[in-house]
Amino acid sequence: MTLNADSALRSHPFVADLSSAQLDTLARLAAPVYFEEGELILVDGQRSTAFYLLLSGSVAVELRTAYCSVCVQALQAGQVFGWSALVNDQDTLFQVRARERTTAVRVDGADLQSACRADPWLGLATLERVLRVVGRPC
Repeated sequence: MTLNADSALRSHPFVADLSSAQLDTLARLAAPVYFEEGELILVDGQRSTAFYLLLSGSVAVELRTAYCSVCVQALQAGQVFGWSALVNDQDTLFQVRARERTTAVRVDGADLQSACRADPWLGLATLERVLRVVGRPC
């Protein structure tokens, strides 16, 4: 299956109500990605580099210790993860694993930061949306 990242991005709830110009900017930064069941997407303690908008499937946000991994949140289509990629020098606090075959749109964190600096309205809109994600209870 070939995924059109542009149309998938434009239909994602995270970008609802953005202007056409802002959507065009994000679409230029977007790339489709696919994950198989059990595939580790983000590893805790590593530098976060990408922001993901889930299109289908689901992922588990896990807290890993030396003895076990515990799922602290399950995310599904319409949700996002990887917001720490939007903060300079921020390590990933949790690991993220695909719970099933999953598709997403990947946006490079550094590129998104640059786009937000170039367009402060896009930056504000992105910040507001990410804060809603971070502030939402599990």
